[in-house]
Amino acid sequence: MNTPEITVKRREGTGKGIARRLRRAGVVPAILYGGAAPETIAVNPRDVLRIIHGREGTTQLLSLKVEGDGGARMAIIRDMQFDPVTERLLHVDIQEVRADRAITVRVAVHPVGEAIGVKDTNGILNLVMHEVEVSTLPINIPERIDADVSNLAIGDVLTVRDLRAPEGVRIINDPAQAVATVSPPMAEEVAPTPEATAAVTPAEPEVLTERKPKEEGAPAEAEGKKAPAAPKKAEAPKKAEKEK
Repeated sequence: MNTPEITVKRREGTGKGIARRLRRAGVVPAILYGGAAPETIAVNPRDVLRIIHGREGTTQLLSLKVEGDGGARMAIIRDMQFDPVTERLLHVDIQEVRADRAITVRVAVHPVGEAIGVKDTNGILNLVMHEVEVSTLPINIPERIDADVSNLAIGDVLTVRDLRAPEGVRIINDPAQAVATVSPPMAEEVAPTPEATAAVTPAEPEVLTERKPKEEGAPAEAEGKKAPAAPKKAEAPKKAEKEK
């Protein structure tokens, strides 16, 4: 398998201040595990991004050189930290490995073939598990684990036990874990017809204005009519003129 090379430098001191100075200088802080004690190192972020670019899995075997030391070491990148806003590489964890000692790493799952449920009945393939953990010697780390989904009909589930790992590689995930499924196609929305829309559209309710009863003794002007004139009092009959 292709083993990329990377060169790192030893550094002294730890802390946020030193980490910021390293990043301003164009390198990022890193820690090398696997020896007698962890070593603080610095690495060029471009070298790390070049190694992981285009690789499906999260584990890549590499040849590690430390400036000032002779020879190279076998190592893998264990973890990386990125800035959540700028996505710049902030920190790297590297682990030294031995050729004769098995290690546990994560490897990408790659679907192979076209599922029957997708081809014949327009189902949807769902990749539930994107990576699996495997135990293997460093030189046998596969780039990916193929998952043959060809025989999956709608409702079928491909599990870990259905995967076929390369020789010398053992998958350590629970065999019953789901890797891929095929779900039914999504129902298409049908636009409602004008008749159906009219049938379900409620008619606007008629607004009734309650007429208030006339208040007793209320002036007639409230109804927009003039009040009838009050009847005149009958004049008392004039006394007959006294006869002269």
